[in-house]
Amino acid sequence: MDPRLAPNFTPVKRRQHHIPSLSQKTSSAETIPRSAPANTSLDGLFNFSISTSGCEYSQSDMSSVNASEVIAKLEQHIRSGSESAVTSREVSSNGDSTVSSSDSRSDTTQESTANGKRKAELELELVAPPYSLSANRTPKQTADLEEVPHGISRQARDLDSYAFPVHRLAEVLQDSTMQPLVIVACGSFSPVTFLHLRMFEMAIDTIRELNKFEVIGGYYSPVSDNYRKAGLAPANHRVRMCELACERTSSWLMVDAWESLQPTYQRTAVVLDHFNYEINVKRGGIQTKTGERRPAKVMLLAGGDLIESMGDPNVWADEDLHHILGRYGCLIVERTGSDVRSFLLSHDIMYEHRHNVIVIKQLIYNDISSTKVRLFIRRGMSVQYLLPNSVIRYIEEHGLYLGMSEPVSNVLKF
Repeated sequence: MDPRLAPNFTPVKRRQHHIPSLSQKTSSAETIPRSAPANTSLDGLFNFSISTSGCEYSQSDMSSVNASEVIAKLEQHIRSGSESAVTSREVSSNGDSTVSSSDSRSDTTQESTANGKRKAELELELVAPPYSLSANRTPKQTADLEEVPHGISRQARDLDSYAFPVHRLAEVLQDSTMQPLVIVACGSFSPVTFLHLRMFEMAIDTIRELNKFEVIGGYYSPVSDNYRKAGLAPANHRVRMCELACERTSSWLMVDAWESLQPTYQRTAVVLDHFNYEINVKRGGIQTKTGERRPAKVMLLAGGDLIESMGDPNVWADEDLHHILGRYGCLIVERTGSDVRSFLLSHDIMYEHRHNVIVIKQLIYNDISSTKVRLFIRRGMSVQYLLPNSVIRYIEEHGLYLGMSEPVSNVLKF
């Protein structure tokens, strides 16, 4: 018997689902696309953020949502006069959430009373890929590259205006039993890559294990244009790219432009002397918690390929090697194909100063090469996730590396 024909049958009233305003639900994820056309099909909605009954569903968690439940709530939401369940959110500095709609069928605005009346509109905006080096795609700018973050000091473009950067150099040694250490990476950085950033992090992990040093600062020192290496972008661009990489990804790395501003090429030994002068002679080292000042040790951070070049007498003078390895020391990051320990054993000068050399083994190998990055750019290939996004944008905006050519032998080495 049909239960609806029974004498005591009472229809069950369908539950009314409340669709909350954005002010009642805040999502921490802002990376998914924020809109869709008003006539998007149901399947299309699953590619966007769907707000129903106090919950917010996204593409990543739709597998755990009952499809019929979502459909029922969407139908109820549409019946109630809402324009769309697909929303984008813009939060103002005072905490108000603003939502807008591009559906031409209605200009009605809804108001919620969570914390007072808030005006809402549904705005449809398709977000393009944020960074691209392809001519047929327009990058979406998300930040002004020349906007200097709070507390950051950028380097001058001439020696008259130069000042040694200390904005991230520790002022007080936290553990008086440790020796303060400053790490310096010299190189072309044309362009700076994620491997250049990872080298510092791998170095600091190894140093912590030694339980001997306390790192108080790290520096990039790009070479000057007088180095005349193939694929070398102008020094001011390389310095700026290093600054963009540091200031937006690190809390302790800095860039020193002194070497890049010199009218002649400066040997690595002279560059390390410059850091020692600025930190230990001019500033008297670093202060301990007891008030005394202690000199900091300066060490060169280098890849295995650079260290192997020390075996070439036409590249490195013996007196420079004694000066670098004996007075300062070296942190060497192993790279694929390089046998640093065998080289230390076979090289007389490096073996003599082996106690002042720390070999850093890559637990996760990263062989990103600036040479290959330049090649990819010239070929119109993607360099996404090889460089910081801010560096990619800088390269694109200034058209770097596009008109360059390099010997095939240089590219095949990496």
